[in-house]
Amino acid sequence: MSKQTVVRIPAETYERLKVLATRTGRTATYYVREAIEEHLDDLEDVYLAEQTLERIRRGEETVISAEDFWRDQ
Repeated sequence: MSKQTVVRIPAETYERLKVLATRTGRTATYYVREAIEEHLDDLEDVYLAEQTLERIRRGEETVISAEDFWRDQ
């Protein structure tokens, strides 16, 4: 099921999006969806990594050295 949302973007970005859509015969919505789907995994990875780093700094995560990791393999 699809959901709808509103995204505010700068006027310049919107104009570029409209030009791209016109030149390619696709909708602006298509390109917005493509951009989100292309980058969502990366954004999730970055934010989850930042949260993990904070837990490490607070001593809530166990950390081992690369040497110990490879020695135990």
